[in-house]
Amino acid sequence: MQLFPEIHQLMRSPLDFTHILDEIPLGILLMDRDLRVVHLNRYFHALTGFSLDMARGIPCRNILRSSACIINCPILATHCKDRSISCTSDIINTDRQKLPVRITTAQIVDNQGHFTGYMETIEDLRSSATNDPEKNVAYSFANIIGRSRKMEIIFQTLPMLAQSDASILITGETGTGKDLVAEAVHQTSQRAGGPFIKINCGALPETLLESEIFGHMKGAFTGAVENKPGRFKLAHNGTIFLTEIGDLPLPLQVKLLTFLDDRIIYPLGATKGFNANVRIIAATHRDLEYMVSIGKFRKDLLFRLNVARVHLPPLRERGEDIRLLLDYFLNHYTKKQNKKINGFSEPVLAVLLNYTYEGNIRELKNIMEYAVNVAQGTRIEAENLPAYILDHEPVQRVSNIPAAQDLCDTKPREPRSSAAPSEPDKSGQTWSSVQRQMIMDALKTSRGKKDKAAQILGMSRSTLWRKIKEFQIE
Repeated sequence: MQLFPEIHQLMRSPLDFTHILDEIPLGILLMDRDLRVVHLNRYFHALTGFSLDMARGIPCRNILRSSACIINCPILATHCKDRSISCTSDIINTDRQKLPVRITTAQIVDNQGHFTGYMETIEDLRSSATNDPEKNVAYSFANIIGRSRKMEIIFQTLPMLAQSDASILITGETGTGKDLVAEAVHQTSQRAGGPFIKINCGALPETLLESEIFGHMKGAFTGAVENKPGRFKLAHNGTIFLTEIGDLPLPLQVKLLTFLDDRIIYPLGATKGFNANVRIIAATHRDLEYMVSIGKFRKDLLFRLNVARVHLPPLRERGEDIRLLLDYFLNHYTKKQNKKINGFSEPVLAVLLNYTYEGNIRELKNIMEYAVNVAQGTRIEAENLPAYILDHEPVQRVSNIPAAQDLCDTKPREPRSSAAPSEPDKSGQTWSSVQRQMIMDALKTSRGKKDKAAQILGMSRSTLWRKIKEFQIE
């Protein structure tokens, strides 16, 4: 049964208890004496991804999914100290992201003073997490790092964009960090205290996507047994991030354009709209101008989204940032795995600095996570790298001096042509000499046994034979 709790005798007329909780810019969770969820507000839904229908009757530890629930449950502490308890911890939302939060817990008593349940407030600390040593690194903005000229220009632009409410379109190849930029803009804006809601426009079929974005009313379609707030309503006073906007179906493009014009959302089956105060940030790796020319994307919607554009360069065009990112992720994963790894061997460093990184920062991050996990010594060696990297030809690095149109370039960059294997890197080594030295080191380690040497290098025996013949190794 749907409940509509009211507060009486506070004002001249009864107040809607649910509406009051939804307007509080903190996540609020109400539980009974058995620690089962009885109510939560809109901000909690936006922060965690759990709706009231999903959470009602579920133990709070299965909804919060916080380390505090395991180590030192704040609810149990309220019985010992007979007052509200506050602690800094984390939660894991439905997107499997770990978020830093402050949890405050208090007991609920009835009008006769009898204990009847608990209330928890959840404060999102992402916007104020300035004491994280991993984020307080040089050459950074929020949680983005880099010192190449192209990134310096972006770092100068983002603070100005963060202080406005203009729509932003973020372009760039997959893996360049578009999600990080969108969240950084939100966390450094005046909306940082509000929700940051991400919608992947390519992740759901069109029939579900409209309901997910705009919500629906009870009876709007078969299976709509109750009202559902859409993501736009959950993001009220915050930011909506539409990733993969190029995959948004044309009918929903029209509805999004309507919202951008009048800032009112109409859930499916609703006759009354809701004024949503949200900022729009969109991102795509597609060429939207080309999609407009073939009728796959609306030109008027592109104009409305493209008030400000930020183009993220591919990693191969960021020069010295590659070494900065290698050191950053090496330090991050060695701490996470509690290992003592001091750096890279010279051949490995030469390989990593000359690799093309078609998956950009995401691929570099995955390579470093793999290497740290399998490394046994104090340095990253050739056998710790994924096998496919050793057979890859290096890319020719481009200058860090950007063209004037770099920040407003509308087309994703095409991969640069690979350099010849004999072209030297900054240390004077050539790709051929690096590969030859790695093979010789592996053969020495294996005492000439080619099967073992191939295993050390992470390549097949046939590839090793081909390389030995190519480099004329006796």
